[in-house]
Amino acid sequence: MKTYRDFVSDLPLRPTIVAHRGAWHLAPENSVASILRAAEAGYEVVEIDVQCSADGVLFLMHDETLTRMTGEAALAQSLSWTELRALALRAGDGQGDAAPTEHRIPTLQEALEAAHGRIYLDVDVKSPAQNMEAAGAAIAAAGMQDYVDIKIPLHSDADAERLAALEAQYGVMVMPMTRFTADTAAQHIARLARTGARIVETEFVALATITDNRAGFEAAGLTLWVNTLTPVAQCGLTDAAALADPDGTWGALMAAGVTVFQTDEPEALATWRAARG
Repeated sequence: MKTYRDFVSDLPLRPTIVAHRGAWHLAPENSVASILRAAEAGYEVVEIDVQCSADGVLFLMHDETLTRMTGEAALAQSLSWTELRALALRAGDGQGDAAPTEHRIPTLQEALEAAHGRIYLDVDVKSPAQNMEAAGAAIAAAGMQDYVDIKIPLHSDADAERLAALEAQYGVMVMPMTRFTADTAAQHIARLARTGARIVETEFVALATITDNRAGFEAAGLTLWVNTLTPVAQCGLTDAAALADPDGTWGALMAAGVTVFQTDEPEALATWRAARG
């Protein structure tokens, strides 16, 4: 298995699938099973969310509260690990009348072990001011620094210095998240190039901004990652739109130079990818 940095540097012009919170249509989101199901399905990356228990254990959970995924009306980081481990994860994304399952909240360590040799992990650290360093240290201690990225906003030189410091300390690839506009794109691309970043989670006001700066991204050696998650997607380029018109959504993004897609519809994206050959 290539290092994550080499993987994103060598991507062909084809859709790369990031399963948002794992293959949660098949197992509870942010569970060990959702990571394994994503790997078995042939997706390349799983996005996971990391928090810290009241007694210092890093675990997987997206929401600030436990209500949606466990039915427990408590702040996720207010409970001890023993209390968290006793809670059953609800099926899928926990919405509606999702039933409890046999799956439990995993530690970050368990997620790293599940992914090892199977799939890359994209780590979204919640409460980063408190938990970013601990997550980087845990990834390095598990020997997974070459197969994991940690997200970090990058909009200033100070952000770039923080990125470089995290990479230097823990050896984990840091993926900057940057918002591009027609006025700021060239400045941001130049800053990203100075950091040595190889992939950027990309937000934009207009897709034309990405298209118009494609040569700049390529010259800087940057692979473009875009979220098509319906609640946060850019310019209406959503998973919901892609289900109805994949060529007009995922295809339009690829035409602009995007190759990495974080999606809640990984199976549909995989089907469309296969049909493209």
